[in-house]
Amino acid sequence: MVLAYGLAGLIPFWAGPAVMLALPPWAPAAAVAQAAYAALILSFLGGARWGMAVKDGPPDAVTVGLAMTPTLAGLALLLFLHGTPNLQLIALAAALTLAWMWDLRAADAPGWFARLRGLLTLGAVASLCLGSALAR
Repeated sequence: MVLAYGLAGLIPFWAGPAVMLALPPWAPAAAVAQAAYAALILSFLGGARWGMAVKDGPPDAVTVGLAMTPTLAGLALLLFLHGTPNLQLIALAAALTLAWMWDLRAADAPGWFARLRGLLTLGAVASLCLGSALAR
């Protein structure tokens, strides 16, 4: 069930490039939507790390700060790279990759989590790279 939901979560990532290819006049809006979704997913990943950290009691300040980092990074990339969709989408792909690398090191994550995250990150990053290439 988790795999099905995860794969369904890739649909909005791939909708951006699909719209850019099928409806070129809508490419700028599709790039904005794809970037916004990527930033939302970064925030979700930070929340997942927060959830792992609090299951055994209150986390330390460093863990809290790190769990907030993906949300803040997504917001910063949306704000500071606004108007440069190619760069914005590549930067969000890099941020998702960094979040995945961080999750690979999570000692408190279940064993299946790293495999799922790898698959989903690959799908998301590939879509963002394609979106970046197609964005105008």
